[in-house]
Amino acid sequence: MDKLINFFKILSDETRLRIMILLYHQELCVCEICGILELSQPKVSKHLAKLRDMGFVRDDRQEQFIFYHLNLKDPVLKDIVQKIVDNIENYPVIQRDVKRIAQKEKFLQLCKR
Repeated sequence: MDKLINFFKILSDETRLRIMILLYHQELCVCEICGILELSQPKVSKHLAKLRDMGFVRDDRQEQFIFYHLNLKDPVLKDIVQKIVDNIENYPVIQRDVKRIAQKEKFLQLCKR
């Protein structure tokens, strides 16, 4: 029961919800998420740390980058995220975020500076 309550607490924050939907679609590094969401690196990193600490995302180091992946093992939690994605047309901000994934390479360059 605690996992479900914590999941809804996580989803109650717009930034964390947007990050989870992005990671549902594919793994991304912090700079890519920052660029897609148009948010600062400290803000995104804070939210990613909370998601990781709660076990909803995992991270993997690849060279100088840390990539984040959605880590939902509970089928109920996966289904909730899937329902949001299936109805993305009802959420214009999330829909725009997902479209911006195609520009992720441009944002990856920000990390190389």
